[in-house]
Amino acid sequence: MIKTAKRLDIIEEYYFSSKLREVRQLASEGKPIINMGIGSPDLKPSKAVIDAVVLAMHDENAHQYQSYQGLPELRKGMADFYQNNYGVALDSNTEILPLIGSKEGIMHISMAFLNEGDHVLIPNPGYPTYTSVTNLVGAVPVYYDLKENNNWEPDFDALEKLDLSKVKIMWIGYPHMPTGARGSLELFEKLVAFAKKHHILLINDNPYSFVLNDKPMSLLQVEGAKDVAIELNSLSKTFNMAGWRVGMILANATLIDAVLKVKSNMDSGMFYGIQKGAVEALKSDKSWFDSMNAIYKRRRVLTEQLAEKLGCEVYAAGVGLFVWAKLPAGVVSAEDFIDKILYEKHIFITPGTIFGSNGEGYIRFALCVKEEKVQEAIDRFA
Repeated sequence: MIKTAKRLDIIEEYYFSSKLREVRQLASEGKPIINMGIGSPDLKPSKAVIDAVVLAMHDENAHQYQSYQGLPELRKGMADFYQNNYGVALDSNTEILPLIGSKEGIMHISMAFLNEGDHVLIPNPGYPTYTSVTNLVGAVPVYYDLKENNNWEPDFDALEKLDLSKVKIMWIGYPHMPTGARGSLELFEKLVAFAKKHHILLINDNPYSFVLNDKPMSLLQVEGAKDVAIELNSLSKTFNMAGWRVGMILANATLIDAVLKVKSNMDSGMFYGIQKGAVEALKSDKSWFDSMNAIYKRRRVLTEQLAEKLGCEVYAAGVGLFVWAKLPAGVVSAEDFIDKILYEKHIFITPGTIFGSNGEGYIRFALCVKEEKVQEAIDRFA
């Protein structure tokens, strides 16, 4: 029998990979499943984006290998997007690296900067991939608490009490997933100062800043952030292009070069047509964001009604693609709670526990379900 690598002993299959098999099995049995668990936008990209891809199919070099650094016009589009929407100036030739989805950037960054035994500060609750990738490269996850009584922001006094001597990377993400906490420029300034003080690479995962958020922010808006920081961003949520896999790393040229050394050995560039579509998406003006947010706002109102129907208390200050809610008093297990709803009412909701121990007592709803389906979910509890 061929034995698997030891690294597989310290990671588990991604929660949604395994749980969605269970959900699909129920659906195959004829159960009327409403999936409010996963943040995969059900809306389409704009017509201009789709048209750009179709036209690109006839270009002379459309089907060849592409540059590891992406098309120059894609990098320029990303630079313009940051300038126009965040007021951040970036050199499109040296400070931007397109990705085949920002999720791969988590692995590329970790491989570029972490040695075995290095420590990594990971938010609790937070995106589970930070932990799994840290384990895969042989580094050590060190969790820092985010709690509702501190608006889901780090406690800097508690951070300073940690042994930071081996910490190499700190993951953050605002607007925060899963809670939807906005963060602030003041918070970013404190984080950059903390990273500089302790010689830590600070990484902001920023895919949600245009969803139900009237104040989009970038960590790179902070003066001097480029000295110690990387930002990840994505077109998945902002432009309904999750399956297209288009993301980006933004950082100073030295950090970009380090990540490129890894990336250039891992793939052979992004498909040309997708890059051309991404260029068009990045040109979108305020009317695009307004139209998407009008839909998400209606969905959020209904989803909050569903949460209240379940006896849950919604985190009303949240933005982004999810609704975060506290379970009713006396409910012990988030996973038992959502399983009961899944098997009795055929509605799939994400338990907060998959995002860390501080997610116990909470559940998360995705706003990727049409209004009539959310209303149907509400009606199942009539």
